[in-house]
Amino acid sequence: MEQDLQSAAKAAEKAAEAAKQAEAKAAASAKPGPGTFKDRSRTTPAIAFAAAKGLLPLPVNGNKIRDFGGSDGVGGVQKGISLATRPGSQVTTPCDGWVVYSGPFRSYGQLLILNAGGGYHVLIAGMERISVNIGQFVLTGEPVATMGSTSQVASILATNASQPVLYVEFRKDGTPIDPGPWWAANEGEKVRG
Repeated sequence: MEQDLQSAAKAAEKAAEAAKQAEAKAAASAKPGPGTFKDRSRTTPAIAFAAAKGLLPLPVNGNKIRDFGGSDGVGGVQKGISLATRPGSQVTTPCDGWVVYSGPFRSYGQLLILNAGGGYHVLIAGMERISVNIGQFVLTGEPVATMGSTSQVASILATNASQPVLYVEFRKDGTPIDPGPWWAANEGEKVRG
């Protein structure tokens, strides 16, 4: 009888392990889509940031006025993108992540830094007010800040921008990377949470 119990326990363990492997294989082979972000109760990223290429919404409705690698307007190279927005626009997170910085920073106005996992960080600057705290987990599309009535970013002010501008930078292991491949195909549309 004891042998039967041990055999049954081993068989149950093997079945559970096989099911776990099949589930992991199915999850790895399935292409994530926008529906991946629908579970609003999660406390960890829905998918790895590296796997989110082509899925992330822009954090604000607006027009791109500066692109990654272009001139920053003051003699340097743009390490992110700049989006001209409307005064008072709501800023949302482009990805799931943990807030690691929230507050004023040098000439960037209010700065929000998200740890997206896997060595990736997202920097969002130029807001007038931030509504999240350090250590908080935020979801893709979650409102986190509000734009002011004018640009808060000094390099934009130097070029006489009359409207608010949001600056977004992606980093991998501390190095700025082109965020272009991560944006959803329809860049003009944001995910609403």
